[in-house]
Amino acid sequence: MRTASGATAVQIAESVKGRRRIVAHVGSAHTEAELGLLMERARELLADPGQGELDLGVEPMTVQASLIGPAVEAALFEEPALPTRERPVVAAPRVVATASRVLYDVLAGVFTSLGFDALADEVFQDLMIARLVEPTSILDTGRVLTDLGGKPASERTMRRTLTRAHQGTYRDKVAALCFDHASSSGDVSLCLYDVTTLYFEAEKEDDLRKVGYSKERRVDPQIVVGLLVDRHGFPLEIGCFEGNQAETATIVPIVKQFQTRHGLADMVIVADAGMLSAKNLRELDEANLRFIVGSRVTKAPIDLESHFHWHGDAFADGQIIDTLTPRTGRNRDNDQALRAEPVWNPDQHTGSWRAVWAYSAKRAARDNRTLTAQEDRARAVIDGQKAARTPRFVKATGDGHRMDQAALDRARRLVGLKGYVTNIPASIMARSEVISSYHDLWHVEQSFRMSKTDLAARPMFVRTRDAIEAHLTIVFTALAVARTVQNRTGLAVRNVIRQLRPLRSATIAINGTTATLPPQIDRDRQAIIDALTGPEPQALTK
Repeated sequence: MRTASGATAVQIAESVKGRRRIVAHVGSAHTEAELGLLMERARELLADPGQGELDLGVEPMTVQASLIGPAVEAALFEEPALPTRERPVVAAPRVVATASRVLYDVLAGVFTSLGFDALADEVFQDLMIARLVEPTSILDTGRVLTDLGGKPASERTMRRTLTRAHQGTYRDKVAALCFDHASSSGDVSLCLYDVTTLYFEAEKEDDLRKVGYSKERRVDPQIVVGLLVDRHGFPLEIGCFEGNQAETATIVPIVKQFQTRHGLADMVIVADAGMLSAKNLRELDEANLRFIVGSRVTKAPIDLESHFHWHGDAFADGQIIDTLTPRTGRNRDNDQALRAEPVWNPDQHTGSWRAVWAYSAKRAARDNRTLTAQEDRARAVIDGQKAARTPRFVKATGDGHRMDQAALDRARRLVGLKGYVTNIPASIMARSEVISSYHDLWHVEQSFRMSKTDLAARPMFVRTRDAIEAHLTIVFTALAVARTVQNRTGLAVRNVIRQLRPLRSATIAINGTTATLPPQIDRDRQAIIDALTGPEPQALTK
């Protein structure tokens, strides 16, 4: 019946001695969907098995109720002016669709907060979200987006978006926005660099996809990908090279591209020992870039010649030695006749770089265990107990194999040492800061793990260079969103997706109309959503 506010009230009444008496007030409805739900609730109350019922042998029929329009005067039991003549049967309520819309909206919000909506391409955004939630092929991306409550574009439109992403300036825009975000929230004066390989499910090579060095010993065609991130692992620049390209030949092009794009004159590049080459360091220095690169332990006898001369191979746990390392070969900048280690001066020591060596007892114990295992393997090969490739510390001779004791002794002497090469004078950066800056490299390694596992950047099923570049642009963008999700929540992006994806909204068809009902959200998941969508997102407290 109609209420004074214009709503339609649903009540249960009974007739007692010719007078109507209200038994229960079920609720008031303002929409057709609400009215249908209230009518269904009223029927459930009437069907209570605890009340008596007179069986008349008549099959009940469900009627479709309509909202009662506003009236000038409302009466409590006013009869309708035009009684309903037809009594149509209304189908039972049913769920017609469910979707993880909460997760989709949260990821779209992070995408927008980073400024990526400046691309003005909703299909690109959808491809990025699908890559984060459930990495799959273009053919299957529509299913993922539908499950998230989105309206996926056609496969042809998605492929056109990939072409547009590569031929346009998408990566340039995304890189610029990433730089702005990193600059405003941190420091980009120190960047971390590393490389990885992405393989293809293909049999033949081409100009880009080539068989090359693989840490996993794969023989599939691959590409080499270089990634530059800030000290917290947020992506700043990405580039790809031919699969047979040496890792050392990738750092300078990526860094120079980054430097030119943003007009940077002074910055520090940190990379592992794989990037250590005389040519790389010279070119970085000539570009007025500062660097910190891991050194190879085999260079320790040259760099620490004075220490070994005066102190032997004894080191104290945590001991740090600041010295020089020749740029190429050997030189006389470090005179072992002098007890004190030289202090590197770029004007005075033009043939050397600054080298910082640190000793750790914990690292020494780990290195010794590794060497012992390698020694045991070598002896097993020499004794004929194991047939395998010639392991370390085994020398092949005309009459068989023998132990390379000199190499083993030399390796034992250097356990626990870790070196770092830099062109930053001690007056600008202390040796302890050089070491701590290098140790931040785990952030770029973590970003690569995220791109390979969470984002499934490999294997790739695209084959043309344009499609490969577009794929990397999507992965690069998704990595930025994933890093932001992790920074704001303190949780791995895969953990966040696992927690938010089960929050599903339901679309219900009832009383001739449909309504979408939001999911029930518990306190912990609401905290994750607030951390990602709040006005000033902050990481969750552990």
